[in-house]
Amino acid sequence: MNAPILDEGALAEAVERERAAGKTIAFANGCFDVLHVGHIRYLQGAADVADVLVVGVNGDESVRTLKGEGRPVMPEQERAEIIAAIQGVGYVTVFHEKSPAHLLQVLKPDVQAKGTDYTPDSVPEAEVVNAYGGRVVIVGDPKDHSTTAVLQKLRGR
Repeated sequence: MNAPILDEGALAEAVERERAAGKTIAFANGCFDVLHVGHIRYLQGAADVADVLVVGVNGDESVRTLKGEGRPVMPEQERAEIIAAIQGVGYVTVFHEKSPAHLLQVLKPDVQAKGTDYTPDSVPEAEVVNAYGGRVVIVGDPKDHSTTAVLQKLRGR
């Protein structure tokens, strides 16, 4: 069964229900434009650090801002549906800001999981997470995969 894709309000309520049931919450985020094995390993690693994994998918405009013209390749709703189908993902939401900081402040997950292209000290939202008592963990395999590289290969570059 696929994870539900919820807006911020419904997600906040769902997270509160999970927390009230004694479950820990992890949060992971990304553009997930063209899914590759690095994404899967990152999300599986994130799912292993708490009872429930919430995934924030960058909306189309934020992907364009972060990655440039021509991106995303797939629209946000399709990317969210793909992420929702991955084993271990509990909930999915689409956020439209460049950073998930606002969503982290609303949800206050126990753990923010970031990929190995970060260190605990370089995670942009670490200050937000630490301020409410959460922790940041680095998960996944070495950053040997990227959507940009996949797209370049497909385009014959």
